[in-house]
Amino acid sequence: MNSLSRSPILQVHDLRMYFPVTQGLFHEETGEVRAVDGVDFSIMKDETLGLVGESGCGKTTIGRCVLRQYKPTGGRIVFDGKDISTLSQKSLRAIRRRMTLIFQDPYGSLDPRMNAGSIVGEPLKIHKICTATGEYKNRIEELFKMVGLDPGMMNRFPHEFSGGQRQRIGVARALACGPSLIVCDEPISALDVSIQAQIINLLQDLKERAHGLSYLFIAHDLSVVRHVSDRIAVMYLGRIVEMTESRTLYENPLHPYTRALLSAIPIADPFTEETRENIILEGEVPSPLNPPQGCSFHPRCFMAAPECRNITPRLQEIDKDHQVACIRV
Repeated sequence: MNSLSRSPILQVHDLRMYFPVTQGLFHEETGEVRAVDGVDFSIMKDETLGLVGESGCGKTTIGRCVLRQYKPTGGRIVFDGKDISTLSQKSLRAIRRRMTLIFQDPYGSLDPRMNAGSIVGEPLKIHKICTATGEYKNRIEELFKMVGLDPGMMNRFPHEFSGGQRQRIGVARALACGPSLIVCDEPISALDVSIQAQIINLLQDLKERAHGLSYLFIAHDLSVVRHVSDRIAVMYLGRIVEMTESRTLYENPLHPYTRALLSAIPIADPFTEETRENIILEGEVPSPLNPPQGCSFHPRCFMAAPECRNITPRLQEIDKDHQVACIRV
């Protein structure tokens, strides 16, 4: 899939999100956590960008900044040609119907006091879509069918559904207003393995049916995003270290961190498992409160050179549509 042939629905430029660290009775600021520290990427219309990395690397923070649940410390977020990074909450209201979220937890994200139909229809009421009673009900029934649920279950409450069914309700809610971009924040990590593939297939089918729908798919598992993403961005400690098309990333990973992540994915073929590259990273992920100087990955990197301690690598194009942030590549 050639991302250059389509126009972008989302463009993120030098995104930064710093959280102050305070202590004492008067909450004196003593430092800052650089959750996202200078991130650039774009998502084309009809495209899925996978965003992967270890827990705490800033993936979810990026998703919340894109949806303007957080106001970024710096940088620009351009949605469908409009800079939304500094818009007021009132100005964002009209835009929010076009960019929505699928939550990680299908249990905690649904109001237990509302039935499934009311949960799916809530965005329609908030944005004053389908104001007529008959039209409202028909739209909810249509959404239930789109995600593979029986409309006859509309009056049931969340505790009467399985985990996979609850996540389908969450997907239907996200689709209610006909969005252009959906942020999927680890949408299958809380589900049984047997159900995960069903939700992945559902998301892919919906994208094929809904022309113009794009996903920012956040996950910590590279084997998951491989099947759903057109391109993949790999994050480490608040920065993107590699970004390219999905197939290229698996066939030709260049950043040492990406290579380590891929080497940890189990392979069913015993011969391939024995002969492939096996990389074990030493140590833990540094704290974003006190990141290392130079390349943030150098304390754990098997390719590190002395200059890596002093040079902060920028994301640069190494090959066509293949960007890497590493001076050793």
